[in-house]
Amino acid sequence: MSSTAKLLLLALVAPASIALGLLAGALPADRELAQQILVELRAPRVAAAFACGGLLALAGALMQTLFRNPLAEPYLLGVSGGAGLLALLGMAAGLAWPWVSALAFAGSLLALALAAALGGRMLARDHTPLLLAGVMLAAGFGALIALVLSVAPAERLPGMLFFLMGDLAWTSNASMLWGALLLAVAAALGLSRRLDVLQLSPLKAASLGVAVAPTRWTLFVLAGACASLVVAQAGSIGFVGLMVPHALRKLGFAGHRVLLPACALAGGSLLVLADALARTMIEPRELPVGVLTALLGVPMMLWLLRRP
Repeated sequence: MSSTAKLLLLALVAPASIALGLLAGALPADRELAQQILVELRAPRVAAAFACGGLLALAGALMQTLFRNPLAEPYLLGVSGGAGLLALLGMAAGLAWPWVSALAFAGSLLALALAAALGGRMLARDHTPLLLAGVMLAAGFGALIALVLSVAPAERLPGMLFFLMGDLAWTSNASMLWGALLLAVAAALGLSRRLDVLQLSPLKAASLGVAVAPTRWTLFVLAGACASLVVAQAGSIGFVGLMVPHALRKLGFAGHRVLLPACALAGGSLLVLADALARTMIEPRELPVGVLTALLGVPMMLWLLRRP
């Protein structure tokens, strides 16, 4: 099957996953009340889940191309740590969710700026300093997050932990996330030819006329912005950005012209289904969706890594 045919198949799977996400879980017998639950509660959450999954998978694909490593993922540059730290400080202070979300977004941008300042000087020639800067920032933010959790008021800890594990109950602006997803896919597709060449080697890309440094910086900013938006709205949802691009490459989505939209479709579908499971597995309680993506992602990645 050609890559285009596989992409069309994913385009059919996506609305099916959205329908399953809407119908998962019990509904009251009262038709009017059931309709209200579907329209006002489930539909915005499912829409946000699809957009978040698409943004994470797209960011993962861009990061894997930037570092030329199929195991790179969106949070590699400390984005989730920076967002988590400022979000937890806002929660500890008792701020309302819009302010917490704004702080999380600011924290993720701070992490990106620090990573760029510490490791971006030689990005045209070598991405290793940027990678090391991201790893060190993630470790530092992790230590500060542990410190905040250890001194935070006990009554605020459950919400803090749910945010750190990834929870779509926090999402409040699905239309903004969808707009960001469409813009990000369009911007990434505009880079697809350069990304195909850059993935071979920076030297070959330069010899073919690709401006390596500007392209890498564009990847850095675009992937970071996608991940930052998701963390600000839903916390740290792991494995989607790592697993989806890696799996799609194994399935034959080689060129970025088909890989990037495939990531948006597959990532969105995966997160919608994972959130449906998180909502319904232990009703009436919910699991953080990040727990489900990790439980699904670890065995899936181990299986993918064993494949030739």
